[in-house]
Order: sequence, then C-alpha cells, then structure tokens
Amino acid sequence: MFKQIICIAAIATVITGCASTKDANKPVPVDATVLEASLNQQEINIVNAIDSCKETQSASMTTLSAQLEQLNAQVATLKKDKTAVVPVITPAQCPPSPLQGKFILGAVEDVFIDELKASFNTRIDTGAESSSLDAHNIILFERDGNQWVRFDVFTNGAKQPAQTFESKVERFVRIKEADDKTDRRPVIHAHLEIGKYKAETDLNLTDRSHLEFPLLLGRKFMQDIAVVDVGQTYIHGKKKGGSASSASK
Repeated sequence: MFKQIICIAAIATVITGCASTKDANKPVPVDATVLEASLNQQEINIVNAIDSCKETQSASMTTLSAQLEQLNAQVATLKKDKTAVVPVITPAQCPPSPLQGKFILGAVEDVFIDELKASFNTRIDTGAESSSLDAHNIILFERDGNQWVRFDVFTNGAKQPAQTFESKVERFVRIKEADDKTDRRPVIHAHLEIGKYKAETDLNLTDRSHLEFPLLLGRKFMQDIAVVDVGQTYIHGKKKGGSASSASK
C-alpha cells in the first residue's frame, strides 16, 4: 500500500514538472498598441537620422559652392590682369637739335682715306668750296676707254718715300688761284673715316707741298653731314702711329 502511494506521488510530480515546462515555452501574447507605438518611435528615429544627414550634406554643399565661387572669382581676376592693357606714357619731346643730325668737326682733324690706306692731318675749311689732296707726279692715262690718273702721295711723311696710286678720274675741275690763273685738276672719288664716322667725297689732286696740311676738306664735303667748331682740333682723335704731313714739312 505504501509503495503504491509513493508511486502515485512520483507520477504526480513528473506530470506537474511537464506542465510547468510547457507553460515556460508557451509564447507570451504582445499587446498590439504597444507594438504599434514601438514601430512608430523607430520610424521617427529613422526619419530624424535621415533629416540630420540631409542637413549635414546641405551645409557641406553650401560650403563647397561658396569655395567654388571664390575660385572662379580668382581665376577671372587673373585672366583680367593678363589681358589688361598697360597705358604707354609718351615721354616729353625734346626740342629739335640745332645740329639736325650732323656731327661736329674741329678746325683740324685726322682723316683716314681708305683708297690710300693712310691717315692725314686735315684742314677743315669752310672758306674752300672743294676738297683737295696733296699729290705729285700726276700723270693722266686711258684704261678701257676711261680716263685714269697715276699719282704719288707721301703717306708716311715727307722723309719717307712716296707711294704711287692709280684711280679712275671722275671729272676735271678748274680752280682759280691767287694770281687769277686757273688750274685744271683731276678729281677722284674717295671713302673717308673721321673717328667713328664714315663718308664719301671727291678730292681734286694738286701739289700742296707749300701748304701746312696735305688734305683739305671744303664746304661740299661738310654739306648736310657736319658742322665745324673752329675753336677745337682733333675732336675725333688721331690714328695710332700718327698721320702724314705735308711734303714740305
């Protein structure tokens, strides 16, 4: 009997434990109102997060747009500076030179004659019309149908032997001398150098041994290219080694 009671108690205990286990695993019913409120709150949180991101992005876009506008303004300024026209200031005009582009000669100058490859102490004489060169043993002859002249010049001074030259005669001139006689002289063309200046002129050949200077340049040479300062000499310097003097010196 006692054993039967114990078995019945044990069976009852097992049955009670199973019932308790089943109740623990049974789903708990959720209130629909609470669930809806929870979902609504989650939706609100998500919308707020999205709005916050939009505001941040909008602020960033505004900042970027402002920076882009500043860059565009700087580029436009640089382009404008490159194409800007700088005004040219015209300097005040100097009064015209009384020399009108002419160079100044002293009363005496050192003149190099290219055809003779020699320099000569030269008288610059505004009182003489033509220019003349001291020449000796003047002989006229014909070459290829043209009139030529052979002459001697003391290119290294009277104490050294004279050199003989030949040149084509450009023309003849008649020069009136002090005794009212006229002297017919052959004229040659020559290239001159006076300092840094170069010029061309015609020289008539005659014996100037009785005169101080072997070469004389007259008004025709100076016309339109030079003016004379009679108070100065050798304004343009002298050739190295000196210049030829008159044959009589």
